[in-house]
Amino acid sequence: MGRIIAVVNQKGGVGKTTTAVNVAAALAIAEKSTLLVDFDPQANSTRALGFEKDPERETVYDALCGDATYQGIVKTVEELPHLKVLPADNDLIGAEVEMVDMESREYRLKAMLDPVREQFDHVFIDCPPSLGLLTVNALASADAILIPVQCEYLALEGITQLMETVRQVREALNPELEIAGILLTMYDDRTSLARQVVAEVREVFGEQVYETVIPRNVRLGEAPSHGKAIFLYDIRSKGAEAYLKLAKEILDHEEESFGQRAS
Repeated sequence: MGRIIAVVNQKGGVGKTTTAVNVAAALAIAEKSTLLVDFDPQANSTRALGFEKDPERETVYDALCGDATYQGIVKTVEELPHLKVLPADNDLIGAEVEMVDMESREYRLKAMLDPVREQFDHVFIDCPPSLGLLTVNALASADAILIPVQCEYLALEGITQLMETVRQVREALNPELEIAGILLTMYDDRTSLARQVVAEVREVFGEQVYETVIPRNVRLGEAPSHGKAIFLYDIRSKGAEAYLKLAKEILDHEEESFGQRAS
């Protein structure tokens, strides 16, 4: 049964969508069956994988708040046949309001994903940069969260706020929710601040922090405008190298965890 990982940070501009898109693509390249759920009304993951805005297309919003089905909205990335996408558009903005009076409103996404997760090795949810009902749905659905953190001032404060939300979700909705890892992004080794942030985050969170660090890389910023994951845009770039390394680290962690449970 596929492991569901929510890529989440309440702050914007930390590399959340870049991470969701490219780690999903990296695993698909490794022939792991992967689903990416675009759960952000900005729909950046949808466009970053080449699906342009289409008012006729049914999206995650229609499945959450209407009668659309998973089968009716899922798309396959043409150049990455092992990667499927549940697309979003800005209609998703209204979902939080519409779900308020719905029964089991915190579990609407879980109800959509549970019947299909066995089809995948991994499911990634690209969450919005907020801690509203959409993010709560993602956390209630997930087995674990991946937290991208920009190497900047007050990085630790943002992680601390998110950890409190995770604690509340565990108590109220999803007691099995784990931390998959904290990912340091937009790292510039030329600045002492970036090096200091890396050291501080590793000191506080220890083994929860991935060894892989994602560098600042122009090609990572360019790839979404071409509707491509970084590996299809410039596989020789430092960004592509970093996300391939992260995908391997995720697989290694899962294999190690499975071995510990088996013993």
